[in-house]
Parts: sequence; C-alpha cells; structure tokens
Amino acid sequence: MADLVNVIDMAAIRDAKIRMGVDPLGGAGVHYWASIAEHYRLDLTVVNEEVDPTFRFMTVDWDGRIRMDPSSPYAMQRLIGLKDRFDIAFACDTDHDRHGVVTHSTGLLPPNHYLSAAIHYLFQYRPTWRGDAAVGKTVVSSQMIDRVAAKLGRKLYEVPVGFKWFVDGLLDGSLGFGGEESAGATFLRLDGSVWTTDKDGIVPALLAAEITARMGRDPGAVYSELTREFGESVYDRIDAPATPEQKKLLAKLSPQQVKSTQLAGEAIQAILTHAPGNEAPIGGLKVVAEHGWFAARPSGTENIYKIYAESFRGADHLRAVLTEAQAIVGAALA
Repeated sequence: MADLVNVIDMAAIRDAKIRMGVDPLGGAGVHYWASIAEHYRLDLTVVNEEVDPTFRFMTVDWDGRIRMDPSSPYAMQRLIGLKDRFDIAFACDTDHDRHGVVTHSTGLLPPNHYLSAAIHYLFQYRPTWRGDAAVGKTVVSSQMIDRVAAKLGRKLYEVPVGFKWFVDGLLDGSLGFGGEESAGATFLRLDGSVWTTDKDGIVPALLAAEITARMGRDPGAVYSELTREFGESVYDRIDAPATPEQKKLLAKLSPQQVKSTQLAGEAIQAILTHAPGNEAPIGGLKVVAEHGWFAARPSGTENIYKIYAESFRGADHLRAVLTEAQAIVGAALA
C-alpha cells in the first residue's frame, strides 16, 4: 500500500480533490481501499463493504447468473447508479486483478475503451520510461490501441491471449504497458521499473483518478476525443458450437485453409495464426481487413469456440463481420 506512490501520482489525486467511489464487489481488496484512502488522504468512498460467500448482494448478469464481472453493465448496476456522486468510480473483481471504471461523463467504460485511454495518457505522462518502451496488447484487444500506439510513435507488441507473454518485457522495461480485452492490465512504475508481471486491478483503477486529476477530464472524455480522431469502434464477442474434434482443428489451422478473400465487403489484408509481436501460436485464427477484424479461438472448458470481432464502420458492419466469421471458420474446419 505504501508503495503505490511509486506507480501512481497519488499527490495529484489528493491535491485535485478527486471524489472517488469504489465497490470491492465483496472481494480480496475489500479491506485495502479504506486504508489507501486514509494513508494518502484521498476523498474515496467505499460504497459497499459487504462480504458474503453467496454474493447475494450482487445484481445478476445478463443471463440471470451471479458473475463478479466489473466489465458487465448488469453486474455494475449499483456503481453506475452512483456515477453522479463521484468524479470517477471503479470496481475490481473478487481477486482484484481486473478493473471496471465508471466515469462521470460516459458511465461504465468498456475495457477496450479504458485500455486505449490509459495507454494514451501513460505514454505522455511517464517521462522516465524508456523511449523505446512498447505497448503490449493481446490479439483480441481493440485496434484502437494500434492507432493510439502509432500516434504516440510507440511499437505495438501484439501477443496471444495470456498475460504470461508480457512478463519478460515488463521485467526489463521494454514494455511500458500490458493489457487484455477482459479488463486485465498492468504498467511500469513511475521510474520505469517493474511493478508487477500479472494483472493488477487496484493500480489501473487508481490510474483513472490520476488521469482525471492531471488532464482535467475523465477517461470517458479522453476516449471520446480518441474516437473523433481515429473513428468509433464497436466490439463484440459471441460463442459458436464446436465439437472437441473441431476445437482441435481450429487450434491448428493454417492461413492457407482460409479460402475467402473478403470480409464484410472489404479485402482481407492479413490471415494470422501466429501473433505479430512474438510469432507465438494464437491457438486459433485472426482475419484482418481495413475497417474490421475477427479472431476465433476454441474454449478450453466448453464445446464452443469464441469469436471476437470489431468494426470501425458501425453496428451493421460488425454484425456482417460476425456472420462471415462463422462462415469462414466453418468452411476452414470442413
């Protein structure tokens, strides 16, 4: 707790008198937040200190189940409802390695939106980081991150799903930030040395308050500015049925097995089965066009495969990408 000052500008948060709300969701960080507030003299309110192994205090997720997901607008209903009380509010999942950020300006930020805003901020407000420190993201994270990294003049390090791929770069400082679309992230200390090599929910949450303090606007407003410059992204993930045999085939597909040349009306620019950042197998397939892409990966626990997709041409184009993704994957598996 005392070490947080070496990774977050706690004085900026305190001096700007940022009003913060936090919901620990009954998890591992429940006793940390009040101590952090006291130690750093922050205006931080813990909106729920309840700990209950049945989690009956939760609002249910989209399918009626209790799911401790700080990215879900259903699970985050209580904090979203309190957004006007605070300048910034946040939650972490129960083991506190993922974050959810609720902004005064736009409400709950989708994970990809916050990652983009955080990267845009960090690489401008961390002057002692290495000049060649790269931006780390997984292959299923938003292409908005690619565009932000290019604007910042930073190398993009795109790796398969799994935080283990960021470890070496975080340890030696060649990677300033590592993030994944499921709201997992970490970044270097202020001096450019390693903070942690795994996801850390508390630090990205507090970073949202630092951004608000030092930029004079919250991460929701920062992301809105990015969309005006780079276009608006829509993103979704769906599940499709797959037999165990099909899942094995999907994990071992080669680019040559994809016969399509178009994706949702655009020429396919790349067909990837290995991550561009480190050439490690992605355990599936990623197909990229100019304004949209999809990635397909088999589930490790269910007889399904997951399709991640994004479009910079709106919801109708995204639906077309998702529909054609299933057709492309189905044809390759056949």
